[in-house]
Amino acid sequence: MTIPCQIVVENNPALIYASRNGSPEKVRRVLKPFLEKFCQERETAGEYQDTPECLVAQIVVRFGFEICEDDFSNLKVSIDYNPQVEYLYFVKSDGSVRVFVPEAAYRKNPSLGLQGCRELEDRGWQLE
Repeated sequence: MTIPCQIVVENNPALIYASRNGSPEKVRRVLKPFLEKFCQERETAGEYQDTPECLVAQIVVRFGFEICEDDFSNLKVSIDYNPQVEYLYFVKSDGSVRVFVPEAAYRKNPSLGLQGCRELEDRGWQLE
């Protein structure tokens, strides 16, 4: 199923793009348990330096194995918002995720980023 998405990590300019498997159900199934473990490990180790950079790198690795299905050409990192995405996932520094859907303004000018999108309400993303 082709559902392109981008993942944005707070305090990091890199944008992770996947050209398929970007539905909220699929991404949540991969991202939520990963973020819970990532945040727990950072907390346990008391390691907070470079967290946004480590998080982007680890998400790329996780998504490479979980959603690319042996075709890694559909996963890339960029600094540009992609006008074709159907969902954008904003990973906050506390490990929570906000889900956005692009609106007409974003489609016309993707550089608007999340400001050109509307947020989906989904309380299930909050970490316990």
